[in-house]
Amino acid sequence: MPVDAGDPNWSGHQRVGSVPVDQFVNPIGEGADPWVTRDPNQPRYLWCFSHGNRAISIQASDRLTSMGKPNIVWTAPQSGPYSREIWAPELHHLDGHWYVYFAASDGQNRNHLTYVLKSKDQDPLGEYELFGPLATGDGQDGASPNVWAIDMTVLTHGEKRYAVWSGWDAPGTDRQYLYIAPLASPTELGGPRVRLCDNDDYRWELTEPGQSGRGLNEGPQVFQSKNKTSIVYSCGASWLPTYKLGILEFTGGDPLDPASWTKRDQPLFEGTRDVYGVGHSCFVPSLDDRQWWHVFHAKRDRNPGWRRAVYVQPMKVGRRGFPFLESPIRAGEWLDRPSGEKPQELVLPIRLFGDDAGDATWSFFGHHQLIEVGPEGLHLGRVPRDPINDYRSGEKVVLDDPCPADCVADVMIDFQGEANARDAGVLFRCSGPAVGFDAQRGYFAGLIPKTGLVIVGKMNGSAWTELARASTQIDVAQPQALRVQMKGNQITVTHNGRQCVSLLDETYRSGSVGLRVVDTHAVFSDFTVSH
Repeated sequence: MPVDAGDPNWSGHQRVGSVPVDQFVNPIGEGADPWVTRDPNQPRYLWCFSHGNRAISIQASDRLTSMGKPNIVWTAPQSGPYSREIWAPELHHLDGHWYVYFAASDGQNRNHLTYVLKSKDQDPLGEYELFGPLATGDGQDGASPNVWAIDMTVLTHGEKRYAVWSGWDAPGTDRQYLYIAPLASPTELGGPRVRLCDNDDYRWELTEPGQSGRGLNEGPQVFQSKNKTSIVYSCGASWLPTYKLGILEFTGGDPLDPASWTKRDQPLFEGTRDVYGVGHSCFVPSLDDRQWWHVFHAKRDRNPGWRRAVYVQPMKVGRRGFPFLESPIRAGEWLDRPSGEKPQELVLPIRLFGDDAGDATWSFFGHHQLIEVGPEGLHLGRVPRDPINDYRSGEKVVLDDPCPADCVADVMIDFQGEANARDAGVLFRCSGPAVGFDAQRGYFAGLIPKTGLVIVGKMNGSAWTELARASTQIDVAQPQALRVQMKGNQITVTHNGRQCVSLLDETYRSGSVGLRVVDTHAVFSDFTVSH
């Protein structure tokens, strides 16, 4: 189990106090097959994710340590060949438009093919039109027959472009290899596919050790630096802790010639005791172009399955121009933010999730299907009818920038009539937020209808310490008003206008403000932070 609030037995080195504003911790969000790229027209990052396997979300953020707010740009139809299992979308800026390459099926994995969305204008967050499926199969036309294809990416070499993807060698075989083909345009392949390499050249590429294992190559990603080109790929079993990365080095010549590529005999990146199931990476420079960063997913537990979270960490480029990734940094470690990221203290007052809402930015930490912003406010913790690889983690939103140490936070909380609801409330002087129940440093004040309590406590990034509790009347049929006041070491909590808790604690002196639930669903509205 990763080192976070989900591991109550972790007793590693603990730092004291707030995480400095120029540092952050992993994992920065939930998700699989992460893709992020720089916007060439604005100083921002653009994240691209599958949303519930039924839609594609493109999310803008001015920092790599925040995946931005969900923004659905395309939703699959209710039925048909591309209505289900939307996998691994990638966003590319080509010829003045934005293109999203993704795999989709009718709900049967054996029918996965690759499709492309093209932006209708230059806005990556705007409307798109659909093309495809691409001809990723056999024959000169690539469709005689068309063959299973996922994880498509784009390689530019000289004046030519190529598509690289993971595909089956024939219909129904379930044998995954890496393929390449020329692109006639961003929405059409220009020639037959070529298999780049075998998928079992080395034992570490197998899904399992021994006779039961089989080769599996997927998730190709292009890395180019110092006039060198490489393809980093994922291999083994994505559902097991042994998932890892390998690399193909381009040695010159024709990218369509397999002899132009050399596979290293050792993994490029693999898991540790603390961070495992690592793979499906991408690579992005910092906003000031001074650093390269490695973005990847890792498993949340060692059981077979696809519950994952997103990590970002600095990387290096070797003297020959190939990526040097070192080892995954464990969850909870304090890392310097990417160069060019400079959080600024918020100017109060701010208002969110209600009338006259402001533009303060925030980040969500939790499974992507457990948040929704609607006209009634911010839903946290509501489990959808058909969740995809979901898990609970103390879902929370936190303002991206720090607040003044002394401030007042107000919010209305609607428990939707659930008398057995658990904690919902306010995070304050919060720093280092990450995915995990107590994966933040700072304080929390919340209401618990099940026990009729106001509760206050603090978290150190991995554990909860209760500071105070008080009985209170919570009518779950009505929205509840919660106020938290911070002044120096004094913390005062008021419920529906009645002061319930007042205490002194000096553990945390700085941080941001946010909203959080614990294994429950609540709707937050009229969230304000003021002096």
